[in-house]
Amino acid sequence: MPEEVRLAADLLERRWLLQILYAAHAGAVRFNEFRQSVGPVPPRTLAARLVELERAGILERVVVDSRPPRVEYRLTDEGRRLKVVVDALRSWARARRPVETV
Repeated sequence: MPEEVRLAADLLERRWLLQILYAAHAGAVRFNEFRQSVGPVPPRTLAARLVELERAGILERVVVDSRPPRVEYRLTDEGRRLKVVVDALRSWARARRPVETV
């Protein structure tokens, strides 16, 4: 397997990571927005995945100067490029979904 494919797979195979990426592309920017969008992910796990995505250069963590201060996560250019992957997975899954009979 090519090294770059292995590295991408190592990151994307982490539990909850694709859901977090999907939520980020859908507009989630704050921790609780990710929690609402992703579902029953434990807060500690969500925080760890957000840090991993930040370290990978996919999200950037921005402290907004307000009262009280708040943190937002924004997709980087690299993160926005992953929308193609998320959309391709969504299309693939839709095509595999069995046709429901009424």
